[in-house]
Amino acid sequence: MTLPNILTLSRLVFAALIVWLLCQYSLAAYVAAAVLFAGAALTDFYDGHLAKKSGLTSDFGKIMDPIADKVLILSVFFVLTYTGMVEAWMVVLIAVREICVTASRLRAMSRGQVLAAEKAGKIKTVFQIISISVVLLFLIAEESPWTAAWFFQIQPLWQGVINFLMVITVFLTVGSGAAYFKNQWTDSQRS
Repeated sequence: MTLPNILTLSRLVFAALIVWLLCQYSLAAYVAAAVLFAGAALTDFYDGHLAKKSGLTSDFGKIMDPIADKVLILSVFFVLTYTGMVEAWMVVLIAVREICVTASRLRAMSRGQVLAAEKAGKIKTVFQIISISVVLLFLIAEESPWTAAWFFQIQPLWQGVINFLMVITVFLTVGSGAAYFKNQWTDSQRS
């Protein structure tokens, strides 16, 4: 197994650890979850970069990279919904898009086609990572004894920023899904 594929698969392990940490509801756990999430986000950049630079791109990597991203992102979003940090309807829309696109990719793979991630999909992943990172920073600030005195005065501002980022993230996620299926439909009409 190549290093890029190991980095891709590591996101599945990171996802499980982050979910467990977020369910501990403590400052130390939130800090550890944020650090692990940052590490997982970096593996998303480096696995593809290393694969292209070293000539180690593979069909396995092309299909597993977006799947590992979805497992990481959706598992964290589901926990954040459970804790009340993110609106459930937003996560449902994100999850439906991700499941539909993944099912389409797997169906294409069963026919011998490998569909690499498109640019719009990569942009939405960046915004998903940013949104989750801001929520994790909020949780850290909320639990930190050093911010407790002033934190509650700006809490509505934090929530406004989180909601704004999530609306953009949902828009980009649904929009990139629509673009993906439009491209698939256009390609099927040509052949």
